[in-house]
Amino acid sequence: MIHTDLLVVGAGPGGYRAAAYAAKQGLQVVVAEQDEVGGTCLNRGCIPTKTYVHAASFAEACERQQQVVQQLRSGVEGILSAPGITLLRGHARFVSPSACSVGDETVTATNIIIATGSSAKLLPLPDIDDERLVDSTRLLQLTEQPRRLAVIGAGVVGMEFASIFSRFGTEVTVIEYLKECLPMVDADIAKRLRKLLEKRGIIFRMKTAVQRLADIDADVILMATGRQPNTEGLNLEAVGISPVAGGIPVDDNFRLTAVPAAAPSAIYAIGDVNGRQMLAHAAEMQAVRAVNHILGRADGIRFDVMPAAIFTDPEAACVGPAEERLRELGVDYRCHKSFWRANGKALAMNQSEGMLKLFSAVADGRLLGCHAYGAHAADIVQEVSALICRDTTVDQLRDMVHIHPTLGELLRSAVE
Repeated sequence: MIHTDLLVVGAGPGGYRAAAYAAKQGLQVVVAEQDEVGGTCLNRGCIPTKTYVHAASFAEACERQQQVVQQLRSGVEGILSAPGITLLRGHARFVSPSACSVGDETVTATNIIIATGSSAKLLPLPDIDDERLVDSTRLLQLTEQPRRLAVIGAGVVGMEFASIFSRFGTEVTVIEYLKECLPMVDADIAKRLRKLLEKRGIIFRMKTAVQRLADIDADVILMATGRQPNTEGLNLEAVGISPVAGGIPVDDNFRLTAVPAAAPSAIYAIGDVNGRQMLAHAAEMQAVRAVNHILGRADGIRFDVMPAAIFTDPEAACVGPAEERLRELGVDYRCHKSFWRANGKALAMNQSEGMLKLFSAVADGRLLGCHAYGAHAADIVQEVSALICRDTTVDQLRDMVHIHPTLGELLRSAVE
């Protein structure tokens, strides 16, 4: 039996960040991982997908993704071999509110962080066993480029793969139940991006429900209809809670709400498994908050300011509410716009397609959000995210110097 200050279940972005941060603060940490370290993001998600985004061909993408993933995985293994961290290989399962079995080992801990991530969620269709059907993981494992690809779902995963494979020369059709793609993005931005991708040959069938896979004419069918928290096999009943479809309920410090404060161990759930914000960078910052709570430290992390990016071509990004959401909330706001076609750097890059919408409060000018599509939109939105975290106003942004020529000038242009 092993006793430790902190047991981390899962070595994805949230798990290994929690372990590294806790160990640096002097805690003894055990990490349990049943698969490769790095989680879905590194091995089957964000990183492999981005190698496809930047590859010139399908063949190059297949070859390069393994090189990139292996290099980064080695880096994570190095992090988890630091002093104060013990990595155990095996499936972790609660045997009591303060202990987990990991393979043949039993680990008791003063604090436990669940960071088991999520997996693809499939629609309950009658012919779900259709051999053409793949999730994002299996799509990345293809060794032959499909001639025709159907994508069910126009969220982040669906739109990224649609853009990638269309650029490789595959005939792509996107089928979406909602009236517009990318529901988390401002509707105006999403529509403009969709129209651009349509011009490039992608077929969109919006407001369409899939009844049977047999009705879809494609060589490969990608189901990109969301993700579900990985709670199966954890034996959460031993902790006194039942698995919840939407994620493990937690408080603002990511401690399980169903576990009494007087329990023998403090148990936390971070990242996709709590279902709050299914983003790798959200998991990392939730890890920091959870460890800080264990240490009794306060922090200024703003979880209400969570930027996100969609790496289509061109990319899209957002932070804060979309315009339609601001209207629903009854917020008195201003919308400031700028366009890539009026930016010198964008024209020099031959990347003139793009639009930015920046929202501010009428009352005091504070920045509320930014939604954009265009080359390097994620970098621009990241700047806005930092400004929002510091309650920056439109007047203050207007007075900030931006290098010329850069795409960053789009922000100052919007508020001039």
